[in-house]
Amino acid sequence: MKRDTGAPSMWERTRQLAGEEIVDTAVRLFTTQGYEETTIAQIAREAGVSQRTLFRYFGTKEDLVCGDQDALGALLKRTVDAQPADTSAWQALRAGFTTLLTANHSLDRTLTLSTLIFRTPSLHASYVQKRLRWQHDLTPSIRARLVTAGRDDAAADREARAVIAVTFACADAATATWIDGGGADDIAALFDEAVAVARTADG
Repeated sequence: MKRDTGAPSMWERTRQLAGEEIVDTAVRLFTTQGYEETTIAQIAREAGVSQRTLFRYFGTKEDLVCGDQDALGALLKRTVDAQPADTSAWQALRAGFTTLLTANHSLDRTLTLSTLIFRTPSLHASYVQKRLRWQHDLTPSIRARLVTAGRDDAAADREARAVIAVTFACADAATATWIDGGGADDIAALFDEAVAVARTADG
């Protein structure tokens, strides 16, 4: 019986490298000629694969930029849930967002992809829609932390939704600032700054 070492198999590593090469090609084309102007046929041709092969790796053109949003949302929730019980809702969410930054790519690649998402209306609209689902899925986890911290059930439910919405808004504000600065700033510090402003703002 083959022992499971937890390490990816050669097939998995080969598949990962092939997927990365396709993404590299797609990002180069999106950056030089625009997302909307680039076709799947062109990406496949430039990457040296058939369109059928490309679609085995990426279900849609959007996935080449945004990745598997369901998997990323699940990773965010797992990371939040894995934080110690006495970790605040804010800190648990921060841990989740920090994990996502380099979940699939280097920080430089994340900057490039984030720039495409934030500056391409169709990609950004889809990004916002999918993150609304993430917020919904996170609500029970954050609600449980607030109940543990002493809120009653009704207050915990309301506060959980508010905390999650504000945290996502802060993440987007930090990302937009990071993009505008060409990645020169520490995005985690930008996120912390945005959260601090949101939590202390008195209108």
